[in-house]
Amino acid sequence: MSVAGPPQDARPLGDLGRALLTIARSAIGAELGLGAFADVSHAELARPAATFVTLRRSGELRGCIGSLEPKRTLGADVRENAIGAAFRDPRFAPLERAEFERISIEVSLLSAAERLDVQDEEDLVAQVRPGRDGLVLSFGGHRATFLPQVWEALPEPREFLTALKRKAGLAADFWSPDLNVSRYGVTKWTEREFPVERVGR
Repeated sequence: MSVAGPPQDARPLGDLGRALLTIARSAIGAELGLGAFADVSHAELARPAATFVTLRRSGELRGCIGSLEPKRTLGADVRENAIGAAFRDPRFAPLERAEFERISIEVSLLSAAERLDVQDEEDLVAQVRPGRDGLVLSFGGHRATFLPQVWEALPEPREFLTALKRKAGLAADFWSPDLNVSRYGVTKWTEREFPVERVGR
């Protein structure tokens, strides 16, 4: 499956979205001992893909883990990233049973990354597409990404880039000709838009 450009309208892909959200929720539930991992069927699940799984509780971030390159099948990537978001995100304590029904899940399917040829930060600011681009910055051992959804909280390009550099462990005013910048789009699904059956009921 090819997903390119800006965040896509996920409604025509509702069946796939429900399948991915079901995988994510049932994977977390199974780890908590609240039910078996769901047996989900969809033709796209066997294709290599890169995804992010984001958890929120009362609208606040509760975990987010993902992949930037397609190293596993779509189904396996969502399962592993859901478990990672719930139990391995170093910013949060592992999810507890009591929280399970209170979290909401979002799955983002990434397009192939596009390397940006930029001369300096002004050039990057001019090329970036607010609200559309996920960005990856890498320099030496530093690397970080923001999904396109982060534009909702950081709508100004310079503010977005400054926060991303800090996330990568770089200074806010850092720039180097060796800084690598790539962008990607996502197709995303949320449980609010695509409700799935809850395990353990």
